[in-house]
Amino acid sequence: MKITVVGSGYVGLVSGTCFAEMGNHVTCVDINENKIAKLKKGIIPIYEPGLSNMVEKNVANGNLHFSTSLKDSLQDTKIVFIAVGTPMGDDGSADLQYVLGVAKEIGQLITHDIIIVDKSTVPVGTADKVKTTIQSELDKRALKLSFHVVSNPEFLKEGDAINDFMKPDRVVIGAESDDAFELMRQLYHPFTMSYDRIIEMDVRSAEMTKYAANAMLATKISFMNEIANICEKVGADVNQVRLGIGSDKRIGYHFIYPGSGYGGSCFPKDVKALKRTAEEYEYDAQLIRAVEKVNDNQKLVIANKIVRRFGEDLSEKVFGLWGLAFKPGTDDMREAPAIYVVKELAKRGAKIVAYDPKAMEEAKSFYLKEVNGVSYVDSKYEVLPKSDALILLTEWKEFRSPDFDEIKKQLNNPIIFDGRNQYGAFNLEEKGFEYYQIGKQ
Repeated sequence: MKITVVGSGYVGLVSGTCFAEMGNHVTCVDINENKIAKLKKGIIPIYEPGLSNMVEKNVANGNLHFSTSLKDSLQDTKIVFIAVGTPMGDDGSADLQYVLGVAKEIGQLITHDIIIVDKSTVPVGTADKVKTTIQSELDKRALKLSFHVVSNPEFLKEGDAINDFMKPDRVVIGAESDDAFELMRQLYHPFTMSYDRIIEMDVRSAEMTKYAANAMLATKISFMNEIANICEKVGADVNQVRLGIGSDKRIGYHFIYPGSGYGGSCFPKDVKALKRTAEEYEYDAQLIRAVEKVNDNQKLVIANKIVRRFGEDLSEKVFGLWGLAFKPGTDDMREAPAIYVVKELAKRGAKIVAYDPKAMEEAKSFYLKEVNGVSYVDSKYEVLPKSDALILLTEWKEFRSPDFDEIKKQLNNPIIFDGRNQYGAFNLEEKGFEYYQIGKQ
């Protein structure tokens, strides 16, 4: 099947590449000429395990192409996916200018019947706006073409996106016509051959499903962090509490790890957008507001512990930092707890020596570019010399079982602030460490 994917960012590139892997003829389109030029040379703009090799293979076999021309790419295309960004607006809502801009261009360019799929995460009612935009452009051209707008939200975890796409838990398809459903079934059939994971529904329900899923996961994270903070007050061990409640099959162990809050491109933006959607319909989403507030506070818990331990004036202090990305397996630093912790310490005069396996360039070039006193090293143990404490904020595998004797030897003080509760089982106090974690004094 011939497919066009508009937008070669995270969702668009992963989706287009995986469709190509199943034998489809895919063209990924982007207006960023530099990005497309790099993709044609095999330079991938994001870090995602397995993606680079899959792109290289499908470009070589002729299944995957990159272009800046939507007009050329639409020729004979059966399905065009809109996978452009929906950045958060000033009021917390999803900014649809890029989605609707693509819809307008599609309306100006299409010459045959086609299916348009919203792959971007968009608010309820966006498909109606896309449909109206395209129809308006067709009316201007006095063309009568049949097209259908489908909602097909993505459920990709950064760091495991290839596996998520190739072996999906579910494929949600929202459409208004049997023809659209049938074509989408054909497209996803190779991904769902072992058992049927396609869930068909109306368009608005599909749009809502994506926001509801992310809000639910964010709620579990904030709930567990709230419990952790209560545990710290009453003298309970949140790690033991987690085991106690996770054994209940109705609750489960997923997303109930206490930590420094959620970040990334999805949860913060989608929670805000859902809250904003509720406001537009005059509903006070109290739980969603609370989830967001708890998370905002949680990002500062480790910084607050450091200030309580060392005092407000940190001008003579140096901190080694392990982890900048919002989670392991990605270079994404959007809304990462590290941003907030580093800024809180730096504004008090502290120096930070940081290491992350993948996200240091993101920090240097954008997220921490303007922050004074931050330096970067090439390996994890290089953050230790002259540091007054070690801070863990991203649970990369290489940080999970370190040499604590080496850490103790190199630090000025044997102090660890664990923002991901990774080291509780190592009995660090018995090894002579001061050990601070989430949810435990």
